[in-house]
Amino acid sequence: MIHLRLVAPVERSDATIAYLEGTPSVINLVRLPGAAQKPSGDLILCDVAREDATRVLTELRSLRLHHEGTIAVEYVDTAISDAAREAERAAPGAVGDAVIWETVRARTFEEADLSFTFVAFMALATLIAAMGILTDSIVLIIGAMIVGPEFGPLAGISVAAVERRWTLVRRSAQALAVGFPVGITAAFVLTLILDATGVAPEAIPNSRQATLFISHPDWYSLLVALAAGAAGTLSLTTIKSGALIGVLVSVTTIPAAANIAVAAAYADWGEWRGAQLQLVVNLAAILAAGILTLIGQRWAYGRRTARRG
Repeated sequence: MIHLRLVAPVERSDATIAYLEGTPSVINLVRLPGAAQKPSGDLILCDVAREDATRVLTELRSLRLHHEGTIAVEYVDTAISDAAREAERAAPGAVGDAVIWETVRARTFEEADLSFTFVAFMALATLIAAMGILTDSIVLIIGAMIVGPEFGPLAGISVAAVERRWTLVRRSAQALAVGFPVGITAAFVLTLILDATGVAPEAIPNSRQATLFISHPDWYSLLVALAAGAAGTLSLTTIKSGALIGVLVSVTTIPAAANIAVAAAYADWGEWRGAQLQLVVNLAAILAAGILTLIGQRWAYGRRTARRG
């Protein structure tokens, strides 16, 4: 279930209540006249089956509540009542497939912002990956994959592209365009320092087994990136958010960026070109898979809504 907390101007409160009362997937409807002060209006509380939340939110937006009042969405972990079960039966589709597009937009666009925290995480993740390459440590590579925040802007580009919000596409792309160069520069400087102090090896070890794949992309790199992009998008748009950690471990963007830096520091241009190709393949495949997944989800939602209508 999804809990909605609405502030409706007095002149729109009756229409809001009438719509919610007539929607079978809505329960626990409460109206507190004049309770809201900023903005002023009636406070309306209700729960709605997750499968029907997008349709209900779309109708509430058509009443201009998001302009003249407020619409707040909260998740209900457990609802124990016969009324809740009846509301879920009245909603079309399976709860595991339900996508609340307003929540998806808010989550991805927030994670796509260029901020100090985002850039810091990009730099730290790339530094960890660089040390993983120098020591041939798969543990450090996996740690860098988990720490890296790059999937947020990639998801933001996918969502914004599907909804044709080009300003938001540019904002997400800007985060990547700043984050990756900062991370690569940090790893490049670290590698030079380690080399100058004698801590780093004299050359990138060609015999390394655990991390050689980073600068040698192949068809598996493309297929894994496509699968990871689709799985990551599904985890962000549905309740299967626990799968996102596994997705991050499958994506080779941060290690590839680190390998670009390490190879440049050693002037190993073969490694440098291979790492660049790995990065481009991963970014392109993740974006393509994310956009196609979102298009498929919107198509499925449209068909379900059409059958209901």
